[in-house]
Amino acid sequence: METKLNIETRVIENAHIFLWLIKDMCWVSEYKTIGMIMVFPTIATAIYITWLNRNMATELVHNLAVCCWISANSIWMIGEFFYNDTTRSFAKIFFIAGLSILVLYYVFHFLKSKISV
Repeated sequence: METKLNIETRVIENAHIFLWLIKDMCWVSEYKTIGMIMVFPTIATAIYITWLNRNMATELVHNLAVCCWISANSIWMIGEFFYNDTTRSFAKIFFIAGLSILVLYYVFHFLKSKISV
């Protein structure tokens, strides 16, 4: 049975997916103004979800990776909109950060499970 916090978090997560899809749809449709506006609620919602899940290590690291991914995605979009696609290097930093968070988590999780067996 889900707790009230889990249900509320799930509703926010679903809203976040909706925001993210609007942002990316604006990106591929080249609706610059709406796309730029959508960056803020999309990233803010991702950060809020991360904050809600801060007490659960698995959820925390995955949500931190999502925050990095959306940040990278937004930087890339801004670069395509306004900077002749020259921001990919900056976006890669956030993609690598998100991936690194997950790799480190799973390496330590794997090592911890091997040691305790």
